[in-house]
Amino acid sequence: MKQLIEKYNVSVPRYTSYPTMPFWKTEAFQDWETNVKNAPQKRLSLYIHLPYCESLCTFCACHKRITKNHSYEVPYIEAVLKEWKMYVEWMGERPLIEEIHLGGGTPTFFSPENLALLIKGILEWASLPDSYEFSFEGHPNNTTYEHLKVLYDLGFRRVSFGVQDYDPQVQKAIHRIQPFEAVEKVTLAARELGYTSISHDLVFGLPFQNLEGFTETVKKTLSLNPDRLSLYSYAHVPWIKGIGQRGYSEEDLPAGEQKRTLYEMARELYEANGYYEVGMDHFAKANDKMFQAYQEGTLNRNFMGYTTTNSPLLIGLGASAISDVWSAMAQNEKNVEEYLRMVNEGKIPVVKGHLQSEEDLQRRQIIHDIMCKFRAEWPDEFWNEELERQLEELRTDGIIQYTPTSLEVTELGKAFIRNVCVVFDAYLRPGQALSKTFSKAI
Repeated sequence: MKQLIEKYNVSVPRYTSYPTMPFWKTEAFQDWETNVKNAPQKRLSLYIHLPYCESLCTFCACHKRITKNHSYEVPYIEAVLKEWKMYVEWMGERPLIEEIHLGGGTPTFFSPENLALLIKGILEWASLPDSYEFSFEGHPNNTTYEHLKVLYDLGFRRVSFGVQDYDPQVQKAIHRIQPFEAVEKVTLAARELGYTSISHDLVFGLPFQNLEGFTETVKKTLSLNPDRLSLYSYAHVPWIKGIGQRGYSEEDLPAGEQKRTLYEMARELYEANGYYEVGMDHFAKANDKMFQAYQEGTLNRNFMGYTTTNSPLLIGLGASAISDVWSAMAQNEKNVEEYLRMVNEGKIPVVKGHLQSEEDLQRRQIIHDIMCKFRAEWPDEFWNEELERQLEELRTDGIIQYTPTSLEVTELGKAFIRNVCVVFDAYLRPGQALSKTFSKAI
């Protein structure tokens, strides 16, 4: 394993999209309205980005705005609802919402009353099917019983709590002081209210992490018996995210084989306690919808991560949010003030996007299947000497098995799934320097 880690621990995309965002056009995306109107159905998933946080977590690579001023809440929600109304007018019919996810930032920065204002405003212009899924990301330090109760009453049944690590030295380095008792309190409250899927998010590869400390974090996490677990690899990209990730040096980070040992330890403990590996970075119990979707081959991956719904439309609302109609993708303005200005002037705030070619869509499906099923098929015309050479190298290293029209990732190969996807990425040239674009694979 050590030799494989040294070989494959290179900078590669995480493939929440194909092509990945660095290859989208920076100018305003043309004719986004037509792409939304031409979507085959008006059933959709809705991602709402709530960017505000009271303090900066230095490991975070999300788009956020740090402030303790809560007077920003209502104007931001009003802008999101204006943006939503513009989309509904484009669609020309009342959309059917299959999924809502509140991400951030810190969604629980917003008061329970204002989150209710947001969701009620969204649903005023939409219908719900018999089965739908509403979820949100909760910060254990500021998610109150009232947050959980208000959102539960509005139909939310999934919540994910950001744990990261319980080690005091790690928490200090990442500026996320969060005792176990805070996580325990909100987890038990959510369970008492009736949330059916509670997830805890852990991150490995953080500064000052070691095997002993992270083992204790995993054991404490398992003691709360969450339904799902995320085990994310820390992406050290300070050249992209600025000063936030420069509060420690690279020498403070576990790397290579040491970092992978943290993951393998966690996976072993998860599996021993009844969790199954689902896609990349995710684990779930056998009775959870995510594991069931994985077994049935219906697991989906988009800009919200892994999901159990597969709506033809993903609409992203809020600053930096991303939308996806499969044939095209678009991203909103990242700067909060500019986002507010554009929306309040009656403009959909899209500033960047990509229109998919037929080849893009074929390659996107292959990469999607590798990420969601650990296997994929492709048309005969994709086969050539270069593809065979790359696949043979992966097979020799024990990462995949393949035929001229298909592949399957081995158990060993799941650690290198991003490297497998790269083989089908036509936007990356062999030998291209990517160290200042993407995070490391391992």
